[in-house]
Amino acid sequence: MLRRKIESILAEWKKSEHKKPIVIKGIRQCGKTYIVQKFAKENYESVIYMNFILEPDKKSAFTGNIDVDTILLNLSALIPGSRFISGKTCIILDEIQECREARTALKSFQIDGRFDVIATGSLLGVKGYGKKAEDRQDSVPVGYETVVEMYPLDFEEFLWANGINDKVIDTVKSCFEKETTVPEGIHKVMMELLYRYVIVGGLPEVVNKFLETRNIELTYQTQRNLISEYEEDMIKYADDVDKVRIRECFESIPKQLSKENKKFQYSAIRKGGRASQYTSSIQWLEDAGLVKRCYNTQITELPLEGNSMKECFKLYTADIGILVAMLDYGTQADILKGNLLGYKGAIFENLMADFLCKSGQKLYYFHKDSGLELDFLVRYKGECVVLEVKAKSGKTKSLRTVLKNKNVYHINNAIKLGNYNVGREEEVLTIPLYMGFLIKDSMADVIVPDIDLSLLT
Repeated sequence: MLRRKIESILAEWKKSEHKKPIVIKGIRQCGKTYIVQKFAKENYESVIYMNFILEPDKKSAFTGNIDVDTILLNLSALIPGSRFISGKTCIILDEIQECREARTALKSFQIDGRFDVIATGSLLGVKGYGKKAEDRQDSVPVGYETVVEMYPLDFEEFLWANGINDKVIDTVKSCFEKETTVPEGIHKVMMELLYRYVIVGGLPEVVNKFLETRNIELTYQTQRNLISEYEEDMIKYADDVDKVRIRECFESIPKQLSKENKKFQYSAIRKGGRASQYTSSIQWLEDAGLVKRCYNTQITELPLEGNSMKECFKLYTADIGILVAMLDYGTQADILKGNLLGYKGAIFENLMADFLCKSGQKLYYFHKDSGLELDFLVRYKGECVVLEVKAKSGKTKSLRTVLKNKNVYHINNAIKLGNYNVGREEEVLTIPLYMGFLIKDSMADVIVPDIDLSLLT
């Protein structure tokens, strides 16, 4: 049984007094259905579940009048033995993207307020892919639902799955915050678990297969099966003109990341490839939750989004396990043995992208034609901070240049991640790779003071 952070989000949602129906969206096979059913079973006296893909007949409950009482009457006929107890019933609408009317009905449930409603949907379906134009409109009850994105397991959840308790994780967090050395025993175990996370990733089915068997080949086969399902989605949901191009883009990612300059190049997909041919394909992959774009910034200053160049980006897989499964058969064993040589940098960069994406952060990097390049830029502790993902200690040439010229680049601090323990050299904090999941910024607690309106008189 995998422990997931979204359970805490659902618990807080349930406690809220004036809650809206909640829509859990996420990449296919990230565990939405399982976790929602588990939560409902543990927290409600009555659970009404329907899956609009597996049970298309349930769609009929939402046709015609969509007032709550009519819907309940219809569901009672379709689901024998169903009980609707005010304040104690959870209605689960799984794969809600398949029933436009059910999505619209969330407004009625929110206004009625007697029952808690949890909906799930694939990212593609929620965004309207695979539907007729008329079915993509007027189905979202704006202002009457809470939407939460769910990801595959992040590294901390992976640690939980491997039996690492909160005390150990708290020690790691404390060492990061206080910039103190991680005890050697903990450091060794965490590095070993990190490499396992690299080859397994966070898709629940893959994680469970790994934990059950400890067999790399069976784990790999599970990953390949899931990738095949994603490729089937490319056929199912994509427009005809994009079907082949989406797959070409997806399959080019390992090659794109192998280049010294990892900027995504359309010509690397196919000789003569152009942006006009593949822009919509990349957008499809991003909307499906399979990839994340890392945008180049024009200047190394906040706000990063405001300074980003949308036409210039790198492309990473949203889950590190997906990238590794796309590489040569046997790569998993090479990773565990440390035999990756030059490609290790690409894997570590994608690993950092995995950490950042699963904590809800956007991705940015910095590159100049002069050759100066910084792996990632993040907002951390209220300032723009460089993240460098390297295999060796010491400052890189680009990082030295940026820190030396603060009047030009306005960078005061950097974090360097690699195969070493915590340390600091002037402006550069070095941390082990596994601490990457801790790099996140939080909104400062700012209290807006009252305005003295008497000044207006």
